Amino acid sequence: MDSVSTNCKKEILRPVANFSPSLWGEQFINFSFDTELADKYDKEIEGFKSEVRSMITTPGNEMVKSMNLIETLEHLGISYHFANEIEELLERFFNLNTNYEDEAYDLYTVALHFRLFRQHGHRVSCAVFNKFIDDNGKFKETIKSDARGLLSLYEASNLRVHEEDILEEVLSFTTDNLKSMAPHLSSPIGKQVAHSLVQCIHFGNPIIEARNFISIYQEDESKNEMLLRLAKLDYNSLQMLHKKELYEVSRWWKDLDLVSKLPYARDRVVECFFWAMGVYHEPQYSVARIMLTKTIAMTSIIDDTYDAYGVVEELEVFTEAIQRWDISEIDRLPEYIKPFNSVLLTLYEQFDEELSKERRSYVVYYEKEAVSATF
Repeated sequence: MDSVSTNCKKEILRPVANFSPSLWGEQFINFSFDTELADKYDKEIEGFKSEVRSMITTPGNEMVKSMNLIETLEHLGISYHFANEIEELLERFFNLNTNYEDEAYDLYTVALHFRLFRQHGHRVSCAVFNKFIDDNGKFKETIKSDARGLLSLYEASNLRVHEEDILEEVLSFTTDNLKSMAPHLSSPIGKQVAHSLVQCIHFGNPIIEARNFISIYQEDESKNEMLLRLAKLDYNSLQMLHKKELYEVSRWWKDLDLVSKLPYARDRVVECFFWAMGVYHEPQYSVARIMLTKTIAMTSIIDDTYDAYGVVEELEVFTEAIQRWDISEIDRLPEYIKPFNSVLLTLYEQFDEELSKERRSYVVYYEKEAVSATF
């Protein structure tokens, strides 16, 4: 018995998490990209873009009208097409040092301008809201029934910074009033209020917020049909591109076969893509989105190796290997993690090769540093 006990290997107790399988299966691997339809969308979008650009840059446009247009473009998710024109316009308007004490600027307008300026990095003071406070330091009764104005003010309050007490009060005041009036508001303002109370614009995913607003905007009697059409075309075009990217990422993930090699890790490549979408959804960032998705997927496996499988002795060796980024370290690793280590090093070699074409291989160095710093 002693001899048998001596020769038996010590059982390793692993903190296996038993993650559920992916919800998506091969849904995105089977996606077929319709090039003809994508080209049709692109041609129609380009035609509308010229018209909208003219709307933005027309000399003599009133500030209020232009700011309302910018807000609509941003809310519909199509402002990225006109980023330079919008930035130039906002810079010019900000430098006008507008007197918002003027009665011409109502609650909706002041709050909207405040939010747009802050979103684009302009330091506008929250003192612009003092005109809506009475002598007792309370918000004036006249604004309590202004649903559109309160909604604009509520959205503005979400761009507050530290020690802006008035905006803390604004958030509480507008939230309470909007909640009480929401059930009694007709569409589309009612739908906007209900959605914003759940998810404000500032903290939302731009493309998801755009999809929601498109549905609301088409019910607006004062809507611009051209902007609505452009928003729908652009959303459909982006959705096709994102599905194409998901196809590429899903195919890459399946070919790696890490799901069977590392059954303890999460199979969440689609969710990783959604994370990347939260960083940038625009078409010009397609390559970056794919690279970021792959990086997040690799990081997810590393995370699960530490939290849901590896033991201290193994993880110390794994940590050293990752920090050195050297294939010669592979012989020291536990057998189960060797395939992943090879995949990880190969992936960053591919990144380096691809970015070198644009003379941006330095990005890989900083990304490696960021990954190493997490250990």
